[in-house]
Amino acid sequence: EVRFRIASPAQGATYCHCTRCQRRTGGATSAQAWIDGAGFEITHGEDLVKAWRHPDGGFEKAFCCECGAHLFSRNPEDHTQMSIRMSAFDGDPGVRPAKRSFVAYAAVWEPIPDDGLPRYDERRPTTG
Repeated sequence: EVRFRIASPAQGATYCHCTRCQRRTGGATSAQAWIDGAGFEITHGEDLVKAWRHPDGGFEKAFCCECGAHLFSRNPEDHTQMSIRMSAFDGDPGVRPAKRSFVAYAAVWEPIPDDGLPRYDERRPTTG
């Protein structure tokens, strides 16, 4: 019931293996596409979108309160910093995950595939 549009293509995508993503998705990882949230617009079902934020901080996580689908995450102080769950796109999002982050927390019950993507124990380093 929720529809959205983005003004510009996704800037990239990643797999996240953190325990928060595991608990939110019920799976071993979350695939997400990073976008410029300035060009994000909900076109239908905005009243169905609810957001949750962990008490320790982090991005708010938005979902559809009708079906429970995970939709997007964004910085509550700066909505231009945003990612959309790959499964929320109706079609091809135009990007593929290019790295795996927080692999130090990967689920023991599902091995990380040997897909050649760079792996980072935590968040990808921004320097060096």
